[in-house]
Amino acid sequence: MKRLTFEITIAASRQAVWAAMIGPETYQVWTAPFCDGSRFEGSWEPGDRIRFLGPDNMGMLSEVAEHLPAERISLHHLGMVDNGVPDTSSDMARDWAGAYENWHYADVPGGCQLTAEVDVSPNFEGFVLEKYPMALSALKALCEEGGAL
Repeated sequence: MKRLTFEITIAASRQAVWAAMIGPETYQVWTAPFCDGSRFEGSWEPGDRIRFLGPDNMGMLSEVAEHLPAERISLHHLGMVDNGVPDTSSDMARDWAGAYENWHYADVPGGCQLTAEVDVSPNFEGFVLEKYPMALSALKALCEEGGAL
């Protein structure tokens, strides 16, 4: 698996960026580039499982490895969700299983530096390289337009 890193500076506080990332309504806005109608089910508490789903109940199954509000979120991907049912054994699920997605928030002059580190298999590298910059731009617009406050 390869680790890709994405960074963006957002003219908002770390707290506002963090809140926009995990708020149910704002999550749907900034994650639309991945899948229009994206949502999550579950808790952001460390050790809890969380599902990242599209409107068709397809998506990813993850565990919150670490969550320090407005500092760091680490997700450990366990597999996929297929029509609402956890899948950890299919080829696609095994492509994601064991991958981490880490988010870091840092204060910089004028706002927050957000860094995403994403483990990705070759099968999903093109998707991740295309969609992450789009999603981060959507998050930046959301936060800077005041939708995250």
